[in-house]
Amino acid sequence: MKIRQPIVVVLGHVDHGKTSVLDRIRKTTVSKREAGGITQHIGASEVPAEVIKRICGDALKKMKVELKIPGLLFIDTPGHEAFTNLRQRGGSMADMAVLIVDVAQGFQPQTLEAIGILKEYKTPFIVALNKIDLVDGWHNSKEVCFPKALVKQREDVKERLDEKLYQVVGKLHELGFEAERFDRVSDHSKQLAIVPLSAKTGEGIMELLMLLAGLSQKYLENRLKTEVKGKGKANILEVKEERGLGTTIDVILYDGTIRKNDLIVFATEKGGSHTKIRALLKPKPLDEMRDPRQKFDSVEEAHAACGVKIYAPGLDGALAGTAIRIVDESEVEGLKREMAKEVKSILVSRDYAGVIVKADTVGSVEALRRMLEKENIAVKKAGIGHVNKRDVNEAAAVKNEDAFLGVILAFNVRSLQDALEEAEVKKIPIMNSSVIYTLIEEYKSWRAEEERKEREEAYKKLVAPAKIKVLDDHCFRASKPCIVGVEVLGGRLKPHVRLLGESGESIGEVKEIQDEGKSLEEAGEGMKVAVSISEAVFEKDLGFGDKLLTDVPKEHVFEWREKYASMLSEIDKELLDEIMRRKRER
Repeated sequence: MKIRQPIVVVLGHVDHGKTSVLDRIRKTTVSKREAGGITQHIGASEVPAEVIKRICGDALKKMKVELKIPGLLFIDTPGHEAFTNLRQRGGSMADMAVLIVDVAQGFQPQTLEAIGILKEYKTPFIVALNKIDLVDGWHNSKEVCFPKALVKQREDVKERLDEKLYQVVGKLHELGFEAERFDRVSDHSKQLAIVPLSAKTGEGIMELLMLLAGLSQKYLENRLKTEVKGKGKANILEVKEERGLGTTIDVILYDGTIRKNDLIVFATEKGGSHTKIRALLKPKPLDEMRDPRQKFDSVEEAHAACGVKIYAPGLDGALAGTAIRIVDESEVEGLKREMAKEVKSILVSRDYAGVIVKADTVGSVEALRRMLEKENIAVKKAGIGHVNKRDVNEAAAVKNEDAFLGVILAFNVRSLQDALEEAEVKKIPIMNSSVIYTLIEEYKSWRAEEERKEREEAYKKLVAPAKIKVLDDHCFRASKPCIVGVEVLGGRLKPHVRLLGESGESIGEVKEIQDEGKSLEEAGEGMKVAVSISEAVFEKDLGFGDKLLTDVPKEHVFEWREKYASMLSEIDKELLDEIMRRKRER
């Protein structure tokens, strides 16, 4: 068995420099030719071992690192798409990741999203603290080695960089990671390495490559072993229309070999499918799959790990984020059933109430579902494609069961016009975002606000359960109205509710609640307040030490228990039982 290139995914917030870091390695300028300087497509770049040796020079010898890997295969991606499209059962095909963080901006929503996904898929990563050239006072040292560049900086500049770096260390600690600057790490198996670098000047790029190569060799050797002559295993990064070819798929081959004329099985929304490879197109080393300087090389075969474009008839329904397998004729039907089963387990449709999820790829659907489930947010249906009228109708049906789940979460897809019109009529919220973290936070904020509104509505129209105790020596007026000092033992006491005496009889209505002369709209548990009670006469209807309950009508008790049960605390539930019991005993 041979050792293959580690597959490395570059993640980070928009404009933090994902493509620029790779450009510095590739010596190309892909990012400058893209709209807004932001990576728009998914691609892969092979960086051969010779290039790593050339960039890292003597540093490899000093660290006694002998390169055994044939190179590094970088996946360049906007957001997290490529990472989630490299999904496989129980984890990810990505061997390592580089999390790019802008030294000035620090952690942003997509940074948090990337960390959440890396944590969920248990993928080791290195933090690249980019744009150190923008630290106030930083001097471009012309050094590619970070320690040498740092020595040439003023003390105040070093302190500013350290301050920024330890803000990142602190944030990572909050998220459950121990981290340190790469040259201060004592144990790479327990601490995350942070590499300060500049994609613009090249400072620190050497250490990034050296760490990726060295750590993958040290900790991932067994994972990187590949059966060169074995049947190829790959994942689809992107399904593309190519002029003159039609539908093609860009795949990452992570094990074995793939050849022209091989029979492949792949997944579609309708189940498994199969076809025969007509052409294999492979990018040259240090070229970009999505934006090559020259045309792809047409090859007879490709070996793991590499990015390769496949042309074959019948690829129209292929799904990004799913596997392709090289098979013999006898294996086709069995593997098609297996793939159909796996897709069905991700693109779910369930009987119970939950949110409706729509996303652009299988990988995105799976990542979103996993993160929703971590937040205990039920998913009724998860599918690929734009939000349509049927999705809205399904959400409306859920709304009838649970108003807080009758929503649609749309990731990287748009809503069709008929869906928007139906959603407006049926008052179904459609939440859109290109960041999973933001989408989930938006839903949680919306739900919290809806629950607050429902609480307000409930407390306006229903008598809330409450229990009060008349304080000793606190009768300020015996009648018309009776005014006494009380302590709220549980629940929420509001004006204009009737009270039950200890005998179970209604003794009068709370006219006003005061605290130190100020009128209150309500009094909560533990508060000591003065209350005026119309109709009640002290010593006839109530006395010192008496425990009074709010007189909750029977129909209100039913509504609390049936419609607003989630709003009731355990004490509230006990109070409702006690109120009904006291009424029965009367």
